[in-house]
Amino acid sequence: MWVYCETQQGELLDVSKEMLGQARTLMDEYNSDEGYGGDEDGNPEDVVAVIVGDDIGDLAEEAIAYGADRVVYHEDDRLHRFRHKPYTEIVVHMCRNFDQEWRDYHEPRYAIFPATNNGRDLSALVQGELDSGLASDCSDLYIDEAMISNPAKTGTAGESKEFERVLHMPRPDFSGFEYSTILCIDKPHRDFHPQGASVIPGTFDMPEPDYEREGEIVEHDIDLPAEWFQIEVTEYDQLDEGVDLSGHDVVVCMGRGIDRVDPTEGIELGLELRDAFEDAAFGLTRGVITASYEFEGHVEQYITEERQIGESGQVVEPDLYIAAGVSGAVQHKVGMDESDTIVAINTDPDADIRDFSDYFIEGDLFEVLPRLTQALENGELASAVAEVSDD
Repeated sequence: MWVYCETQQGELLDVSKEMLGQARTLMDEYNSDEGYGGDEDGNPEDVVAVIVGDDIGDLAEEAIAYGADRVVYHEDDRLHRFRHKPYTEIVVHMCRNFDQEWRDYHEPRYAIFPATNNGRDLSALVQGELDSGLASDCSDLYIDEAMISNPAKTGTAGESKEFERVLHMPRPDFSGFEYSTILCIDKPHRDFHPQGASVIPGTFDMPEPDYEREGEIVEHDIDLPAEWFQIEVTEYDQLDEGVDLSGHDVVVCMGRGIDRVDPTEGIELGLELRDAFEDAAFGLTRGVITASYEFEGHVEQYITEERQIGESGQVVEPDLYIAAGVSGAVQHKVGMDESDTIVAINTDPDADIRDFSDYFIEGDLFEVLPRLTQALENGELASAVAEVSDD
């Protein structure tokens, strides 16, 4: 199983570590006696981390600590920024370069990528070059048998065939209310190609690194023609820091219900509730970000696309998700419905979000949020939720 590990500012992204941890778990099961016992010859199969960029060689040991058996990296100062052509060519060459002492196969069995902006681009380009399919924005991965009756896969109409070693790739469909499991299976009489997926950040738990783990580090070598670098970035702005809503115990999200009284006050109440928790993040629905509200003071700095939760924003899975004034559009549901506990606050008893909330408080966020914040500060949250629910 090959894992493309995206980097930023010389560090592995959290999603890269998450994927390595899940790949380690999957391949340990795969190699066990209860699994497949390794490859067709009984040899254990590896987790291979792929890293491409500038000054990234030092990250190889970290990738091994998070679960890789082997790290293949390509380092070049021209790769400081993600570029479609060279990154695609490098990763595809890594996959197909059979003349390596450390491998006895042509292409990886499985290839997974992060479902980030760059990861989505690269995964589609690489899998296309490898003449394979791709399941994008997956929310789980597991390996199992699959009984298939499609004649395009079995070669014979009306015949069912069991395929082994199939990577099952569940992903939310466009409605957000159902999940589809994608299988990437070879057609008969065709050369093998990798089963590929991109994974939504935050899908898997962050593994504990083991810096005592040992693994092999391979420096990849290929000439990079100048024509691969015809475009040069001459000027750019860089944010001091990004907004990562994943990995927090609590997420407080505000929707368009903030305009019921005053948008600025609504955001302030949400921020106060966030601050009352020890580890909480503050998010917004797309409706708030795209609306023409006028915000005053420090509140304005929080109204950014980086804080958007949903299908076109971030995906979060906190222990507690508080949605205040959020209607529950399907695009938003995709970004938060894997949260352990969902508490919704809305004046509309028929709001869509009620259908997938664990607790629904029918009330005005301008009245409910201050009471929740005060209860948190007094250590009385449970009784406060019961009280406002009764009201």
